Amino acid sequence: MAQQELDHLSGQTTTGHEWDGLKELNTPLPKWWLYVFYVCIVWAIGYWFVYPSWPLVSDYTKGFFGPSMRSAAIADYEGGNAARLANASGLADAPLDKIKSTPAFLEFAMANGKAAFGDNCAPCHGSGATGGPGFPNLQDDDWMWGGKLEDIYQTIRFGIRSGNDKMRDMTMPNFGKDGILTKEQVADVATYVMSLSDTAVKGTDSGKQLFADNCASCHGEDAKGNIEMGAPNLTDKIWLYGSGVAAVEVQVNQPKHGVMPAWEGRLDPITIKSLAVYIHSLGGGK
Repeated sequence: MAQQELDHLSGQTTTGHEWDGLKELNTPLPKWWLYVFYVCIVWAIGYWFVYPSWPLVSDYTKGFFGPSMRSAAIADYEGGNAARLANASGLADAPLDKIKSTPAFLEFAMANGKAAFGDNCAPCHGSGATGGPGFPNLQDDDWMWGGKLEDIYQTIRFGIRSGNDKMRDMTMPNFGKDGILTKEQVADVATYVMSLSDTAVKGTDSGKQLFADNCASCHGEDAKGNIEMGAPNLTDKIWLYGSGVAAVEVQVNQPKHGVMPAWEGRLDPITIKSLAVYIHSLGGGK
């Protein structure tokens, strides 16, 4: 048991603890510090009753004053949204071409579209809209469903393979996995497809025939794609899921099919129009 004793030098008692000859003084806290500590305890208890504080099973204690930062934030958002809609008066009903040709509308749509793009589209397409593997570059001229203003607007509204009744939809068969083509035929047609944009790759007549029999109905006899079907141009050097014979072979064997959500219902009509105008202005819109 620890033995307390009086320290003659300081005039205070020790706690009775000793480490290698060093003894601990039982020095009390300053009274001012204790008073502040007690005041904080009283303040905390009062805070529990006055402000929202304790979580419950399905709710929380509201407090006597009932303040809510969430409610205040929602009110600020709704106020800002109302002001934004007031500034965009007339834009909701304006045709897209009129928005592009009306300076006041265009200025608002560009600012609003840029902000909306950063919040909703940049996570997939990148902050600069240059895309990445599986996510199209929105600054080039390669558009699977068309790069006109109306085309972009339609894609944003209803999405791609989103489940919406009016979505953009195109499904490429699993030529290899489903046994439509053999492994050797998949490699042959992939080599031919790659040769259309890379002169260093030599395609074969058999690969060309396989393409005509299985791929031309969507991508066209010239392999330049079909906007109506969402079939990409295979003669340029733009590849969504990677270039090279191996990457094309993987896609022919078991294609990847990206999904873009339908933004109608998630974003208001003004924001969707603003996004279409902003994306069209990035340089790739036709």
